[in-house]
Amino acid sequence: MEKKYGQQLRKISGYIDSIIKGFDVTDETVYPSIVTALRKYAESLDVWAVNASSRILMDVALRDEKTWLIYATDMSIGVKHQIRNTDVGAVMQKLLADQVGLIKSLPLNAAQRVHDLATRAVIEGGRADEISGLIMAIGGVTKARANTIARTEISRATTAFTEARAKDLGSDGYIWRSSEDSDVRDEHKKLNGQFFKWSEPPIADERSGTRAHAGCIWNCRCYPEPVIPED
Repeated sequence: MEKKYGQQLRKISGYIDSIIKGFDVTDETVYPSIVTALRKYAESLDVWAVNASSRILMDVALRDEKTWLIYATDMSIGVKHQIRNTDVGAVMQKLLADQVGLIKSLPLNAAQRVHDLATRAVIEGGRADEISGLIMAIGGVTKARANTIARTEISRATTAFTEARAKDLGSDGYIWRSSEDSDVRDEHKKLNGQFFKWSEPPIADERSGTRAHAGCIWNCRCYPEPVIPED
């Protein structure tokens, strides 16, 4: 799912790169036109973003349900029915709105970057070749951000659907599980194996103090193992 979503987002970054490179960036007078073109592109993405995000999120929700049913083989028929019929609609709508915003942020952030560089050129009198080089590099920066969004948002969506189904079964929290390899962040190694309430996400990034559940912070490959009451 991450690969599929990443491919879709990279198409957007590729188009952003094409828009920028369609102008002569050595000519400072075209910078406002680049900003306008990128903002118009963002406005045109609404329908595409909704359709693309809906398909991805539906796939994630169905995969999450299948995973639950695999591990629910020893549970009662009633519990299995509850898993299948958990109302994830509100979760889906919240995630969908987030995804549309993130998709549109790719060209909008690129437009803001061009605007900032143009302002810098005027205020600081930056070298023209330096400024034009930074503008030409925006497409590559956007591609990297697209990859990060795909990786993070698929994981975050999975955790959100897992949380919804777990809570519906009476779960109060989960065990943080990491990928247990050399790429795991030090703070996530400390969180691994610990219990956290759904209502109280732990600090997942010590530098910023950001609180997030397993899989819900940028580039996180950890996941929540729900704790379900036995009765």
